[in-house]
Amino acid sequence: MTGPITLTTDDLAVGYHGHPLIHGIDLEFEPGSVVTLIGPNGAGKSTILKTIAKYLSSIAGTVYIDRHSVAEMRNRDLARQLSVVLTDRLKTELMTCEDVVATGRYPHTGRFGILGKRDKEHVRQAMELLHAWDLRDRDFRQISDGQKQRILIARALCQEPGIIVLDEPTAYLDVRYKLELLTILRTMAKDRGITVVMSLHELDMAQKISDYVLCVGGETLTTKGTPAEIFTGTKIDEIFGIDHGQYDPLFGSLEFSPPPGEPEVFVIAGGGTGIATYRDLQSQRIPFATGVLHAGDIDHHLACAIATRVISEVSFEPISDARLEEALACLRTCRTVVNCLTSYGTLNAANRTLAKEAQRLGLSSPSP
Repeated sequence: MTGPITLTTDDLAVGYHGHPLIHGIDLEFEPGSVVTLIGPNGAGKSTILKTIAKYLSSIAGTVYIDRHSVAEMRNRDLARQLSVVLTDRLKTELMTCEDVVATGRYPHTGRFGILGKRDKEHVRQAMELLHAWDLRDRDFRQISDGQKQRILIARALCQEPGIIVLDEPTAYLDVRYKLELLTILRTMAKDRGITVVMSLHELDMAQKISDYVLCVGGETLTTKGTPAEIFTGTKIDEIFGIDHGQYDPLFGSLEFSPPPGEPEVFVIAGGGTGIATYRDLQSQRIPFATGVLHAGDIDHHLACAIATRVISEVSFEPISDARLEEALACLRTCRTVVNCLTSYGTLNAANRTLAKEAQRLGLSSPSP
């Protein structure tokens, strides 16, 4: 790689057999940025990536690398600037994992593909970076899907690309390697100016790692912007058609809808003390109420997503008599009260009254 490379698309239309699936794609990927495509299965994320990488011909429009049309570039020249990791499985015969990774150096070798000392060092460094050096002598066909994924990503990295295109790179990887891989990609983008363009199913990961997010669905890109612009309000729910819950951008999590029915359990909480209890009740599908919680409290945020009822107070204000009476009335209709608090401060002192009322009525249950 000789320096930062700019990737752009001009009125790009992608699809199959001359029929456009998505059109009007006008993008400019800044060098060193991490761009993530999200959207439902079958929306066209892989089709866009394959077209950018010249695995598919565009229906209309152009993909440019530094003002050079990708369609007109020789494959060898393109491979020196762009590497690809797709979900399609590589078919090999009698190749070790090191052999597979070494193919990433071929664009930089001579006509006979003979690797020099520097090439072999790149292969080793890439495999060590992906914790795959111990697989170097293994037959590529006989390792697990997760191990194959790491080998293919190592091959892409040792290619020394200015742009790397990855289709679901975290597929088959366990949690440890997902985090490590995305950290590596993020570091390479920032430290080496490599542009990373990928698709992800893990919305929480996309929210945390991306500089820019493209939402794919329908005949055009439905939305594009920074994570702060995309992961807010109900945009994710609309993009994916979520109607049995919601995506929570603060927690980066998908939350089920509140259990149906009137509250059976009242939870006294605050300051994060109630989260475990809320999730336990949610998993058991027990409708519950909680309060009194201040708006902005982390318990309040989650409760608004999964509790049947939330009694709220204004942030940074003492709990008012009106809110306390509302909570007491709700508490008395429940069969059990769980008090997650072990101490009380000035602003939530009234919750002590709730705890005492629960004890008087014999409703108290220990926090799980």
